[in-house]
Amino acid sequence: MKHGFVKTAAVTVKEVVADPKENAVRILEKIKEAGNEGAKLIVLPELCISSYSCGDLFFQETLQKESVNALHFLAEETKDIDALIFVGLPLMVEGCLYNVAAALNRGRILGVVPKRYIPNYKEFYEARYFAQGSGKPFSVDVGVDYEVLMGTNLLFVCEGMPKLVVAAEICEDIWAPKPPSVEHALSGATLIVNLSASDETTGKDVYRRELVTGQSARLICGYVYASAGDGESTQDVVYSGHNLIAENGILLKESKRFTNETIYAEIDVNRLAAERAKMNTFICKRGEDYCTLPFSLEVTETELTRGIDPAPFVPGNQQEREKRCEEILAIQSMGLKKRLEHTGAAGAVIGISGGLDSTLALLVTVRAFDLLHLPRRKITAVTMPGFGTTGRTYENALKLIKHLGATLVEVDIKEAVRVHFRDIGQDESVHDITYENGQARERTQILMDIANKKGGMVIGTGDMSELALGWATYNGDHMSMYGVNASVPKTLVRHLVQYYADTCVKAENEGALALREVLLDVLNTPVSPELLPPKDGEIAQKTEDIVGPYELHDFYLYYVMRFGFSPSKIYRLAKIAFWGIYDSAVIKKWLTTFYHRFFSQQFKRSCLPDGPKVGSVAVSPRGDLRMPSDAVARIWLEELKELEE
Repeated sequence: MKHGFVKTAAVTVKEVVADPKENAVRILEKIKEAGNEGAKLIVLPELCISSYSCGDLFFQETLQKESVNALHFLAEETKDIDALIFVGLPLMVEGCLYNVAAALNRGRILGVVPKRYIPNYKEFYEARYFAQGSGKPFSVDVGVDYEVLMGTNLLFVCEGMPKLVVAAEICEDIWAPKPPSVEHALSGATLIVNLSASDETTGKDVYRRELVTGQSARLICGYVYASAGDGESTQDVVYSGHNLIAENGILLKESKRFTNETIYAEIDVNRLAAERAKMNTFICKRGEDYCTLPFSLEVTETELTRGIDPAPFVPGNQQEREKRCEEILAIQSMGLKKRLEHTGAAGAVIGISGGLDSTLALLVTVRAFDLLHLPRRKITAVTMPGFGTTGRTYENALKLIKHLGATLVEVDIKEAVRVHFRDIGQDESVHDITYENGQARERTQILMDIANKKGGMVIGTGDMSELALGWATYNGDHMSMYGVNASVPKTLVRHLVQYYADTCVKAENEGALALREVLLDVLNTPVSPELLPPKDGEIAQKTEDIVGPYELHDFYLYYVMRFGFSPSKIYRLAKIAFWGIYDSAVIKKWLTTFYHRFFSQQFKRSCLPDGPKVGSVAVSPRGDLRMPSDAVARIWLEELKELEE
């Protein structure tokens, strides 16, 4: 449970119809099994103690009595199991029979949640037996010497982990137009359980899956759905035991139907709480009719079995990735299209280095010009060879400009930079920060002045990963008139260029194939600002050797910005995501670098040019990141120092 992870279990038992004693034994066996697997929240199906398909036997006093006896048995026998457990049973209260979910913890019956919506249509005849549950909790007699509350508006709050707030609904409740879980979530519940006995018909599993994942997304919650399966009566319908565990719209685990499979997944309640905290439209205000019931769990380290994607900005599925790439290119080009229209610019000016970022920026600019039905020759693509330019990147820049139909302008900056060095007293043989930044600022000056001369606007090429690390020369490549890549992380830049190269193949003409060839070579070129002289004609300055691997930094950026996770949690997730790729020492080293640079370089992000947001994370000072430039990283770095490698 450390870092907010709660291992949950959705359990289906092979029930015996109308035999609470035998069912209790089988339920206990499954609970113990789930407890041994480390589950802290265990959910069983609707009416699992009696079985759902008892029909008019629900009216029998013997069945009602034995169901309560079975509940007492389960409470007593689970007193040493470190979990919050939900089981279903019929319960007679003040002359009315209710379909309820009972919550058990450490030998006690914490509370009883009745089903609110009682279906009585098609194959369902529940209104024949059960009364509708009410919201406001009240005391009920379940044969114990302490008070037990019953009502739909019960919240079960973990004492050692206050962000874990559990509420329950039963089967039809989630299918109704206004599920109880809506109010539960708005009253603070971060995790919803559903005890269900949903019969199976053709295609129903698809809708059920969408219902559960959709509800978890809408409510920004975890959702554990446990359904009845083999063992229920098949007199008229069949139950498949379709169990589901979802978190904020993501299906974490799903059982194979018709197998009575128990499924497990870790739900991150801290992540859910962080998501809610950012949304001022998600207003948590506990209703007056709600009661909170504390329960205790031992807060231990939860072994994670859920997948941790090492590339959270990039969809793993190829079809989804291609769709995302097309969407992002559309957002970027539409943003630039509007800016060109609004300013009445006569053209665009862009510096082309032969590297990834400037390549993507040029591809986006070409798309924007095509949308505006403007000739591509009005795109002025400027190459500016300097002290570090290699033949490979230079040739790729020339080929790229040619194949895309832009207008080539070449300005060799070496002599101008030398004059500048003489003016400021910089020794050209000293390859320090002044040596590097002098070249970057000279290039920006050239682009700005060409734009003035042509009545155009300078298109920025820097990406979000560079901005997060401050890997940009202030008022050099840091500055432009519109930054099309400003919210695109480096790991995604690569896929966007790859996607463009792949779509070139579909054109099947000589020009398209030539463009694809140069794009593929750009993809295979090491990332570098090329500000230091080459060694034997090869790039001498590789960015990732200096600041660290971008795949790590993008991983860190995602979890810092998206969820505000602590350094220790990000470190833990990174070790899982990059297992076998980077060892713990390397992960910790570059995470430390990330925090150092992220905090110290905010002043550069505070004055970023305009640019379109394309994803859930961005660093614009006018949008997602309102961060003071004087903030210090001390407490984050101290937490990192304490971590064991």
